[in-house]
Amino acid sequence: MKDLKSKKIKRPYTYTIEEHQHRFAAWAASSAASTSPLCRFKVKAGVEILETCGFNADLSGPDNLPRAEEFDKQHNVWRVAVIAAARRRALPFTHGVAAKLINCYLKSRFVCGGQHKHKRVVCLHPPIDARLLKALVTHNIGGFAKEWRVFRNKRWSKYDSRTYQDVINLIRRVLPSDDPLWMIEKWWEGHQ
Repeated sequence: MKDLKSKKIKRPYTYTIEEHQHRFAAWAASSAASTSPLCRFKVKAGVEILETCGFNADLSGPDNLPRAEEFDKQHNVWRVAVIAAARRRALPFTHGVAAKLINCYLKSRFVCGGQHKHKRVVCLHPPIDARLLKALVTHNIGGFAKEWRVFRNKRWSKYDSRTYQDVINLIRRVLPSDDPLWMIEKWWEGHQ
């Protein structure tokens, strides 16, 4: 035991908290986004796609995120880039799958990373999935059960750009204007 305490381990490289956060967020996002039977992929592929599109350890602070008024436009740019990177790997990503990969990454990295009140984090899109949409229908959130049902029936993993944006716009409509978008996940039952 004495020898173990006295020796220092030499590390071949530096391992930062930013790299640690990135690895966790990329793993979580890839695991979540690959749940659709229409688009299964390995975590390694999801991580590579994210990194190809600029989601890496350098994206470490919320000030690196787009401003609220630019966020939807940038999110679409990210989705297009993710879809293109997935196609190069013969993966059939839609805007729905790309959005889930991006949103779970950003949620893990920033919302659940203790920066949930930052002005550039409150506008981050929540991950959209069948469980959230089912709960929004069941609880008739905002009095829009019919609209939530349409989105649920279209299946999140089949969403095109317009359908995805329509879901985000309806979320904004039902939440109080000062609530961050992640608050819609109050009704997500995936944690149970």
